[in-house]
Amino acid sequence: MAFFGVVLGTLVGVLPGLGVSSTIAILIPLTAVLSPSSAIIVMAGIYYGAQYGGSTTSILINIPGEVSAVPTLLDGYPLAQQGRAGPALGIAAIASFFAGTTGLLGLTFLAPILADQAMLFGPPEYFGLMVLALTVMVSLSGASLVRGLLVGTFGYLISLVGIGHTTAFPRFCYGAVVLSGGFDLISISIGIFAVAEVFTGIGESRVAIAPKKIGNVFPSLSEMKQSLPAMLRGGTVGFLLGLLPGCAPAVTTFLAYDLEKKVSKHPERFGKGAMEGVASPEAANNATSSSGFIPLMALGIPCSPPLAILLGGLMIYGLQPGPLLFDQHPEFVWTVIASMYIGNVMLLILNLPLVGFWARLTRVPYGILGPIILIVSVVGTYTLRNNMFDVTTSLVFGAIGYLMRKYEWPTVPLVLCIILGPLVEKSLVQSLSMSDGDPMIFLTRPICLGLLITALILLIVSLRLMRVTKEKDVDVMG
Repeated sequence: MAFFGVVLGTLVGVLPGLGVSSTIAILIPLTAVLSPSSAIIVMAGIYYGAQYGGSTTSILINIPGEVSAVPTLLDGYPLAQQGRAGPALGIAAIASFFAGTTGLLGLTFLAPILADQAMLFGPPEYFGLMVLALTVMVSLSGASLVRGLLVGTFGYLISLVGIGHTTAFPRFCYGAVVLSGGFDLISISIGIFAVAEVFTGIGESRVAIAPKKIGNVFPSLSEMKQSLPAMLRGGTVGFLLGLLPGCAPAVTTFLAYDLEKKVSKHPERFGKGAMEGVASPEAANNATSSSGFIPLMALGIPCSPPLAILLGGLMIYGLQPGPLLFDQHPEFVWTVIASMYIGNVMLLILNLPLVGFWARLTRVPYGILGPIILIVSVVGTYTLRNNMFDVTTSLVFGAIGYLMRKYEWPTVPLVLCIILGPLVEKSLVQSLSMSDGDPMIFLTRPICLGLLITALILLIVSLRLMRVTKEKDVDVMG
């Protein structure tokens, strides 16, 4: 069951647009013939298996299979262009296994304790955490902070379209029913990265992605030594933040990447092919997916949409997640946890030998690969909600993404703010409701105040780092 789940999950992660949540939801009725343990093992395998697969297309063709793989493409794709796609995929697989297994150790020994601590976070603390996450936008703005902020603002405005997250009333729909569902994040991501990549390749008359020979598909010892601290830091960030509802891998990977860039002695390498830029977000990605099972099983609180569907699956089988689950159904709990250890080993065994196969994709002539990417993107976008509006959205944002690349405007802040916009709004409104509109609630709660102060410090550090990076780039060019 674990093997079936992780293979399907890897496939879902590799193919953009399929989506983990929709795949698990489709499979719930099909697993009715299985025992509760077998069914949940399959669905859990799809969830953490997709985190492995999402990095493959990010590194090879600059297309994130999952939104959480967006930070990986910042350095993964430049590595592929340099002919180092093999080692980059190898590092991604090893970082995923390392962090996923470490997260499972935490799930095994610390689940009830850590889940109780996570309950200390209320809406004000989440607001502070989301503000902290927004400071990442400075690091992702590239050469121009003004352009990064403008793109981020545009992303936030896009996130406002549709039914209000706190009011349940339509906003910025202008009478168009199709806009009431808002713009889907996945369709925008596919447009900004996949469709725009095809347009860029056509504009450049590209022959292949990697003009150089790919070489060895396994990372060297020096690359492993270079990446190990990044795996540790990324895994720690991903595990701790993964305990908090709302902190899905799509959020933690950005924070881990930003942290790695800040602690690096050579931040100017990031975005140009730094192996740590692949190791850190991939470790955070898988650590988050593992630690997300702690509040799910110990408290019955899902940390991400796929886990929310998994929670529904548990209830269908008459299993109520919470503290009593460990006492009343220990065979089920420990069978599922044991399957996750097995699944992680299977993913490493599956993915490392396949590194060479995936890396060969970069040698496929672009005249063949480009149309295939476009077809997969359109089909994947349509399957999100089965309507042509999402396809149109991806094509329009593909054109926008192409123009942004051509005129050197950063694209990642757009995706980041679409992710964080609803989370910031929800936590802000809930906090002000708690305090009858008094904003001092953010300064009177110690954890929230600490997060806001940390956000301010990181903002100053990010601005300083941007200046240093510019100076080093000038020196190199000089």
